[in-house]
Order: sequence, then C-alpha cells, then structure tokens
Amino acid sequence: METEKQVTSSFPRLGEPAPDFSAVTTHGPRKLADYRGRWLVLFSHPADFTPVCTTEFVAFAKAHDRFRTLGAELLGLSIDSKFAHIAWVRNIKEKFGVDIPFPIIEDLSMRVASAYGMIQPGASDTSAVRATFFIDPDGVLRAMVYYPMSNGRSIDEFVRLLEAMQTSDRNKVATPEGWRPGDKVIVPPPATCELAEARLSEGYELTDWYFSKRAL
Repeated sequence: METEKQVTSSFPRLGEPAPDFSAVTTHGPRKLADYRGRWLVLFSHPADFTPVCTTEFVAFAKAHDRFRTLGAELLGLSIDSKFAHIAWVRNIKEKFGVDIPFPIIEDLSMRVASAYGMIQPGASDTSAVRATFFIDPDGVLRAMVYYPMSNGRSIDEFVRLLEAMQTSDRNKVATPEGWRPGDKVIVPPPATCELAEARLSEGYELTDWYFSKRAL
C-alpha cells in the first residue's frame, strides 16, 4: 500500500518536475537525469509484437532525426522484458526494413508506467496505454497526450507540437490551432485597460484588442 501511495503522489502534472526514474533499456541503463539539457519525448505502448504499436515505432524511427534536430531524444516503454524488446526491434528490422535507433524501457514492475499514469484501469490493468510525455531540458513536464489502446498516434503532430512549444519559449508567444513554422503567432493579450487601448495602435495584425497576430 505504501508503494501505491508513492506512485499516486507522483502522478504527473503539467508545469511540474517530471517523475524521476531509473530503468533498464535496450541501450543499457537510463535515468531521467541523463536527458538534462535536452528535450525528452517519453512514450509508452501496450505491448511488443502488436500491429498498431509496430506502425508507431516505425514512424517514430523515421522521425528520429527530426526530433534530434530539435534537440529532443526519444525513449519508449512497455511492460515487457528487455529481451522481448530486443526480439521485436530485430523483427521490425527484418520485416519492415527499419532500424529502431532509440532505447526502450523494460518495465515489468510497472514502476515507471505507474509513476507516469500510463496504467489506466478503464483500459487495461496490465498494459500501458498510448501515452506520450514531453519533458523540457530542465526536467519539467510540458505536455502529455493519451490515446486509446485501439488507435495509433500521429508522430507528425508530436514534431509539430515540439516545434510550437520551443517557438513559444523563445519568443514569449502562443501558437494558434494547426500552427507550423513560418505561420504567424499569437501575441499575448494585454492585461490592463490601458494596455488594451494601446494595443489598437501597436502595429500587429489585429482582429480585436485581445486577438493579435504577428510574424516572427
């Protein structure tokens, strides 16, 4: 029961430090501190040797260099042994012609999966759902996305989201729906009546005092 309380207390929340972990992976031991100074995209899948998960891993592998260019590392997880992971990685190489270049966490104890809320009793008590976590270079959890067991994720969307968050951090702006690099960004709305009045003449692409865009 004490372990369960500890897991519950560390359930991840946006804007707070990501739950710490130390785990065995297909590339050797990994811990959260290893990724300090870079973004980490940590994602779980229900099981090795399953078709939907295989499509996702192939897509993550093909996008690996794009994530690297953005200063991000990929780290997979499922509640399988490292030997099952290794066999699956070899199978993907043989059957699909794709190398899996990132580590996969062995989580037979479900310790990491539980700390990150990857176990959803309504979906499964013994498998991790399709959860994805974006952890920034300071170790802070910035975004998390959950998908049902039956449906694969869009890896292109995760690249887009990472680019959007990095753009917001660098420029202190927000990004609209579907934003991609080169699109205009949203200027934070003014916080006082005086600033709202001033906004009307500040030269932004103005729809109203609270809705302004600009190019970067």
